[in-house]
Amino acid sequence: MSGLPREVTKWVQSLDLAWQVKTPKWDLTNGYLVAEIFSWYFNQEVGLHSYYNCNSLKQKEKNWYLLKSFIKSKHLDIPDDYIEGTIHCKEGASALLLERLYEILTNRKVKKVPPETETDYTDFAYQVKLPMHARSTASKAVKNNLRLTEVLADENQIHTAQKAHKIINDHIDHRRIERLQDPARFNIKPSIGERCVRKPLPTEVVSSEPDDDEDKPSAPNTGGEILGTGREKSDVSLPFMTREPSVHFKEIQVNQMDKSNFYSMPIHGF
Repeated sequence: MSGLPREVTKWVQSLDLAWQVKTPKWDLTNGYLVAEIFSWYFNQEVGLHSYYNCNSLKQKEKNWYLLKSFIKSKHLDIPDDYIEGTIHCKEGASALLLERLYEILTNRKVKKVPPETETDYTDFAYQVKLPMHARSTASKAVKNNLRLTEVLADENQIHTAQKAHKIINDHIDHRRIERLQDPARFNIKPSIGERCVRKPLPTEVVSSEPDDDEDKPSAPNTGGEILGTGREKSDVSLPFMTREPSVHFKEIQVNQMDKSNFYSMPIHGF
């Protein structure tokens, strides 16, 4: 079972379930195996005759409705996003659900290495391992991370559009980061602003001695000297930064036509 710690894998195999859990994302989606796990610890309260072992959305919703009611009655601390992610076959959600069930039912703590990336129930961790040319496009990212069951379960089309929009925005952000990390691959050339030579600004040089005469008026600044209130004169003058204009303009004299003669001309009748 990929993506599961060793102790969780051994615990699941010791329960002698109806079938072996090979891929938790697909094996736990209908909730039947989750109900069978609960039946080992709550035999009198969870009956497998009430659950359907099929993958239709209608039967999955019935199974998980009973499971949610049981979890709520027992006050089990299982996040809702684990359950929703398992129902819709989200990446990593079913593994987190099994780990949480292991901790609750066995009263043990799972020892595992913290993930390098934050769990967001997407295939981003898998896409990073692929070469650059094999990674998903924007449309493929929507197809991989937005399941058909999510669209059918949520009748609000605005929520579905928001989910798709978020997936596309995340994909664009990831591509932008890739371009910044490897500009040579994407043939990115520096802009004109990045090519400009940046000259440092002139710094003011003042004396570090404490002020003795704070009430003494300061002398006017002449000759480029830097004077401060109650401070000594500095002999350092500011450098003047000059810049030659790159565009030269030439003024052209244009003689305007004398239009007074037009007004003095007689008006011819038709």
